[in-house]
Amino acid sequence: MRSAESRVRTALRSGGRAFVLSFEALAGSAVLFILSLLSFTLILLGVGLVTTPWLTQAVRKHANRRRLLAVQWSDVRIPVPYRPFPKDVRDGFTGQVERTTLILKDPATWRDLRWLLLDMTAGFVLLVFCWALLVYPVEGLVLAAGLWRVFEDSTYWYAFVPVDSQLTGLAAAALGVVLFHVGVRASRPLLRLHFVLARSALAPAPEELAQRIDRLTETRHEAVDTAASELRRIERDLHDGAQARLVAMGMNLGTIEALIEKDPAQAKKLLAMTRTSSAEALTELRDLVRGIHPPVLAERGLGDAVKALALRLPITSEVTVELPGRAEAPVESAAYFAVSESLTNVVKHAGADRMWVDVHHAEGMLRISVTDNGKGGASIGAGSGLSGIERRLGTFDGVLAVSSPAGGPTMVTMEIPCALS
Repeated sequence: MRSAESRVRTALRSGGRAFVLSFEALAGSAVLFILSLLSFTLILLGVGLVTTPWLTQAVRKHANRRRLLAVQWSDVRIPVPYRPFPKDVRDGFTGQVERTTLILKDPATWRDLRWLLLDMTAGFVLLVFCWALLVYPVEGLVLAAGLWRVFEDSTYWYAFVPVDSQLTGLAAAALGVVLFHVGVRASRPLLRLHFVLARSALAPAPEELAQRIDRLTETRHEAVDTAASELRRIERDLHDGAQARLVAMGMNLGTIEALIEKDPAQAKKLLAMTRTSSAEALTELRDLVRGIHPPVLAERGLGDAVKALALRLPITSEVTVELPGRAEAPVESAAYFAVSESLTNVVKHAGADRMWVDVHHAEGMLRISVTDNGKGGASIGAGSGLSGIERRLGTFDGVLAVSSPAGGPTMVTMEIPCALS
């Protein structure tokens, strides 16, 4: 009984999601498809140079939202293969021409356009079937309950059943029950099929693997540069902080040695100062070690390390962890610092008073989502903290997706392919 209730609940949830998504697929995708085509045709007149980058960004946000829902609702992973803009793109008219040219040369732009067309047709039909198989049976029950009397003088067709009497009304109800059972079993697979269809249109072609290799090479170089920069920071912090304090302590101890018989009171004061300096040096060393590789991460794993991070935040947080094992140390470290940067961004910029962190592993993928109830408007771009997170994840072939409409909420989803031990 409980299993049947669970199946019905799951089916109704899938049907509700499909119902909401069907409007987004029909209206959103159709409008963006038409406007994109219109913008492309107006490029020669100059108007398209202004509208195309803006519309393409809107299409990519629309597609990234679908990628996010595909992961959350059906565990379907759709790659994000957009080519990044060069950092030296100029401003003004020349920059607009350059941006538009780069957009038109990106194969992902045309895949997005193909997906919009597919989403508002076949994708929409799958979504309608997903919720209609759960809603349409209600009509059969209502007909059997007495609504058939309205059609006594004519024939009303319920699917392939002509309803004009109580007997045919009961036949319509029986058909409705059958359709509902079909809907309970088919709604979740139909929703997943919708996302699989989206993946078939949005996923990069095999010939783009060379581009992906280039991107991975670039991220490896960025990782090396980041590591070198981090090493310089550690050396600077040691030189300016703990090392300077230890040198001062050594000098104080020499002075104390000289004063201990001549001026015991002054020696006692210097000893107190030295004790304070040693405590401060120890604190600085601990902070430095925590910044390199937190002890809690090494000893207890990613889940407990993220929980410890959340406990130090000034806003209310809820952390859910479902990890049956541990990932390799470099992956755990990258995931930890990515979460740390995400939480820092929330505290600094989101204006939120509550956040949720979910960490789990499924289908060979470490998935982490950070959600807040702040003002929204977060985006991945030059100068954004999210860009640094994207580069950090890219080193491990990971991806970052952001859903942050104006007014919130904001959801940052991170994925890193890895196995747990």
